[in-house]
Amino acid sequence: MDATTKKATLLLKSLIFHYHGLDEEEKAMLEETALKFQAKEEMEWANRFISEDYLSAFERSREFLSKIFVKMSEQDRLKHLMEVWEETHKKGYVTEMETTAILTLSKDWQVEKQFLEVVKD
Repeated sequence: MDATTKKATLLLKSLIFHYHGLDEEEKAMLEETALKFQAKEEMEWANRFISEDYLSAFERSREFLSKIFVKMSEQDRLKHLMEVWEETHKKGYVTEMETTAILTLSKDWQVEKQFLEVVKD
């Protein structure tokens, strides 16, 4: 995985986890992902990107992420969304805001129908 894809992957997870404030469990999951991909710098970049302006973080992230993920195969786009969806469930709850954000991204990346088919099961 190249550095840009690592940034996008960590930005996606960080963005969703920051929706209600990054708690310790989410921070640990994010760090685990960074360790798995050897992407500590990319994780720090993602967190800085979000903290630059929390109010515009989602829109800025959508723009950045779309540029990266739209180049991927449909299967890879869906895989990344499912990973963050499953990570949010590991916490034991998923907020409406997190769900809405993931659905919006699935629509941006043109995999909304496929995403909904997978999560309904």
